[in-house]
Amino acid sequence: MSGKPKSSPARSRPAKPRKKVFIVEDHKVFREGLVQILKGEPDLVVCGQAGSAAQAMRAIPGLDPELILVDITLPGKTGLELIKEVRAVNRKVKMLVVSNHDEALYADRVLRAGGDGYIMKQEDPEEIINAIRDVLEGRIYVSEEVMAASQTTPHNGGSKTKSRSLDLLTDVELEILELLGRGRSDQEIARQLGLAEPAVVTHAKRIKSKLKMKTTNALVRYAVCWIEGDAK
Repeated sequence: MSGKPKSSPARSRPAKPRKKVFIVEDHKVFREGLVQILKGEPDLVVCGQAGSAAQAMRAIPGLDPELILVDITLPGKTGLELIKEVRAVNRKVKMLVVSNHDEALYADRVLRAGGDGYIMKQEDPEEIINAIRDVLEGRIYVSEEVMAASQTTPHNGGSKTKSRSLDLLTDVELEILELLGRGRSDQEIARQLGLAEPAVVTHAKRIKSKLKMKTTNALVRYAVCWIEGDAK
């Protein structure tokens, strides 16, 4: 009775550990949407989530994520401030901004703060996953338009001067300038940013001073032009 040699059982390769993602987003519905998107990915796992920068800073050290998804607008400290705080203590973790704010207005500041990419919330879930994987692999993720602008701006004297003026603004002041340009009232800005209305008025006065604007109307006109691309 001749038999075939017994084949040894196939050894299954151990699965690669999934990359841990931490989500910082104050809108619960969108945050849960990101969780659901990531649940279906075999190489990614959500290790934690937070609704504010303060919550995130308490949770992140113990979870040691490979990537943090950050919104720009958060109650208390902004997403930009969070990126700077995280980067000051952790040079390794990747950070990708997922935001409703216009990429052209914020991407450069995000990269300078220590972020690794910027994608709009309106993008398809597939593209958000692509952005996450790109950043995890060590690439910067921004649109081609933003990348081209960042490469050409230093050669344009006028744009460089105006950019320097905006560099004088804090992250909160930049958000307020954007919202003024979009026609928001002080009350609406306060509600959106989680600030007291008098604080918004104080910030607006500081913005006027830094940009050398004499009146609030002049500041609003500047903000509108900036949003439309004429004051960049």
